[in-house]
Amino acid sequence: MYSELNPPQRILMGPGPSDVAPQVLKAMATPLLGHLDPQFLTIMNDVMEMLREVFQTKNQMTIPMSGTGSAGMETVFVNLVEPGDKVIIGVKGLFGQRMVDVAKRCGAEVIAVEAEWGTIIEPAQIKEALEANPGVKVVALVHAETSTGVLQPLQEISQMTHSAGALFVVDAVTSLGGIEVGIDKNQIDACYSGTQKCLSAPPGLAPVTFSPRAGEVIANRKTPVQSWYLDLSMIQSYWGKERLYHHTAPITMNYALRETLRLVLAEGLENAFTRHQTLGSELQAGLVNMGLKLVVDAEYRLPQLTAVYIPEGVDDLSVRKQLLEKYSIEIGGGLGAFKGKVWRVGLMGYACNRRNVTVFLAALEQVLKEQGYRKP
Repeated sequence: MYSELNPPQRILMGPGPSDVAPQVLKAMATPLLGHLDPQFLTIMNDVMEMLREVFQTKNQMTIPMSGTGSAGMETVFVNLVEPGDKVIIGVKGLFGQRMVDVAKRCGAEVIAVEAEWGTIIEPAQIKEALEANPGVKVVALVHAETSTGVLQPLQEISQMTHSAGALFVVDAVTSLGGIEVGIDKNQIDACYSGTQKCLSAPPGLAPVTFSPRAGEVIANRKTPVQSWYLDLSMIQSYWGKERLYHHTAPITMNYALRETLRLVLAEGLENAFTRHQTLGSELQAGLVNMGLKLVVDAEYRLPQLTAVYIPEGVDDLSVRKQLLEKYSIEIGGGLGAFKGKVWRVGLMGYACNRRNVTVFLAALEQVLKEQGYRKP
């Protein structure tokens, strides 16, 4: 006989998912409605309206796609990109690399603009790529690179992208709700995110938003969208006024998203941004005080996701295992070029609180001491 499900309680301080607020878990325990029930349609309207506020946009096409943040990435690319389109993608970490993979699967001619992991894509690099490749349709960047902890400046690159007649696409999976994305302010044409990071809902939905300009590109496609499931020409008819059935929406996840958006807006966006910045800075200062070296320069460092180099002589897996088993704290290891070289410490959404900062720093200090680490 299988026992009743009873997973351990953890403090989720990895790169995601983050801890979920009790109010969100409570919302998920409420009874199901049908996906065309009038009451659920009202909930859908609430979700769209609140998503616009959190994305900081007036875009009408702002909806949650069924799936994780990666589904949001695919949604943007399969709807905007057709075979033969030129796409410039900034690659400074794993998720820029994933953008390249997805765009190539759409048949795009991809121009990868690369930077060293832990650094930003410089505007001059994008300018050079635009000048060398006339007729570019899309320029895409990762705003908050989860694999490195880098915060990518957007505004200058957005301006040069539009001057070249291209669409500006942004990955905000780790930024939405934690730092300003500013869709309208930064003139972002298409953006995708996920629910499991700074929004502090379980993974399962991918908020996306498209400008009217991007909407026109989708409406005027010459070829069908390669993905039936992610085809916005049909999905927007379900989320729009017509309410035409496309697929069964994940009802409970929409409950969760509505509640977590309500909590973010009740706190106030600016207050949420300040909380992440303040506590992220405190955590980073604590790591530096232990003699540890942070990966990213202060100017471009994310507050909600910190990459820190593993000290010489310290075993990566052993430290993370001890944190999990002795203190129930989860942090992330390195990915790609950073595998075995860095830890990634998340401080996102509901998990972004001073208690977690204090407990984590004390636990890490003790575990490192047991490993024989001494502050330089």
